[in-house]
Amino acid sequence: MRRSAAVLCGATVVLAGSLTAVPANASAPQSLNSALTAAAAKVAWKKCGIDASPTMQCASVKVPLDYAKPAGKKITLALSRVPHTASKSQGPLLVNPGGPGGSGLSLASFVASSLPKEVAAQYDVIGFDPRGVGKSQPALDCKPGHFAPVRPDSVPSTPALEKANLDRAKAFAQACGRKYKDVLPYMDTVSAVKDMDSIRKALGAKKINYFGYSYGTYLGAVYAKMYPERVRRVVLDSIVDPTGVWYEDNIQQDYAFDKRHKALMAWIAKYDSTYKLGTDPKKIEAKWYAMRAALAKKPAGGKVGASELEDTFIPGGYYNGYWPTLAQAFSAYVNKKDTAPLVAAYDDLGAIDASGDNGYSVYTSVQCRDASWPRDWKQWRKDNWAVYEKAPFMTWNNAWYNAPCAFWPTKSLKPVNVANGKLPPVLLFQATDDAATPYQGGVTMHRLLKNSSLVVEQGGGNHGITLSGNACLDKHLAAYLTNGKVPHGDGVADAVCKKNPDPKPQPAAQKTPSTPQSAVAAVGDSLRGILRSGR
Repeated sequence: MRRSAAVLCGATVVLAGSLTAVPANASAPQSLNSALTAAAAKVAWKKCGIDASPTMQCASVKVPLDYAKPAGKKITLALSRVPHTASKSQGPLLVNPGGPGGSGLSLASFVASSLPKEVAAQYDVIGFDPRGVGKSQPALDCKPGHFAPVRPDSVPSTPALEKANLDRAKAFAQACGRKYKDVLPYMDTVSAVKDMDSIRKALGAKKINYFGYSYGTYLGAVYAKMYPERVRRVVLDSIVDPTGVWYEDNIQQDYAFDKRHKALMAWIAKYDSTYKLGTDPKKIEAKWYAMRAALAKKPAGGKVGASELEDTFIPGGYYNGYWPTLAQAFSAYVNKKDTAPLVAAYDDLGAIDASGDNGYSVYTSVQCRDASWPRDWKQWRKDNWAVYEKAPFMTWNNAWYNAPCAFWPTKSLKPVNVANGKLPPVLLFQATDDAATPYQGGVTMHRLLKNSSLVVEQGGGNHGITLSGNACLDKHLAAYLTNGKVPHGDGVADAVCKKNPDPKPQPAAQKTPSTPQSAVAAVGDSLRGILRSGR
């Protein structure tokens, strides 16, 4: 529910058709290198480098809209690549930031520049915009401005508020049905996985390596289920519970985000000398809900009402690096009646731009198609009020975010059972206090993937934990991508890493990192800018 990161790849060049697959295994790296170089030369890669990744290239590939009709209508997928520089290549490493609806073009640059140089040099890091996303065509945008402020209060405390929110959800679903009637039946994870295999063919690779965050973990697990013989190495970070796709997963999020919001309140209590909001987390939380009630009556700056306040603070559940900004805005509103910091925080963290409209359109299209959702609103009402009584922070905001699925114009598919005993070692990463993909998801995926290894960040609450400044986690990632080795332990987790320290209040005038802690935060900020494109 956040603004997508800016798309960093410009022009793309269409690749029509597929190339002949070539071997991609570690036992013959030199022949692999030669074969991949020859195959990639046939792809119309074009320079689209940026300061962080001057060697980055872009291209595109046409794939069937409906794989049951391969000669039928084609759509276009946008690709990015940071080529390997080592004399021996380990093949393509496809990367995905999640969503569904997240653009992966800039993630290739981030991964290539964040991995140790000697590791990144061994891979062609491949980013892609999944079907419907970003630079891929057609790019979905069902109802531009759907999240324009000020929206109705998310908590349907009156029949009028419930009707207003329901009308918005219905209107969005209807708009998607009108604009993309011919596309929506093919917006789903299985189709996206088939697209990944088309990318594999276009790259001339017999096997792929894969690195996915968030929803990208489900995407990768489904690919591995459908094409186990085409998988070489797989990294899954911040793992979706594949047994809860998608209604139950969203309900579990509500409990986890409420807990994470309370963690923010406790953090603010530690720094009363800075924020002047008190030392009792429960009383601070009460002040937050009082602020919410006031904004429901009089939105800050004419655009931050109760729902927009939630939009602004939900990112704090994804990443504690936002806590100082959120605490300062909270403090200014409560203590000084100053709305400017809150409006600025909303503009930066909560507001939805055109890429966000695109991301949300793809998010709903995939989630509503992937699995069955209750079609009777009475079920939603019953379930969400029950959750709200225990976890009020995000429950109804999340419910309305997903509510178009109650009225979606296409029939639902069944989730994929990702249980798999045919894979090489798979490396999983999960934080114990992750709100967006609660810890149990990592445990469940570990159980279902027979040859997997689970690395846990103990006490960590951020979403997307590798390549974020935790040296312990990144050591395991680098070792696996180098030689395929994973840690093995006796318990649920095969390895445990300590979390990085929570942030400290940041001086308002400080714009650039000046300490080891702030340098780590800068790395984390870069990743969250890419991952902030869907729930």
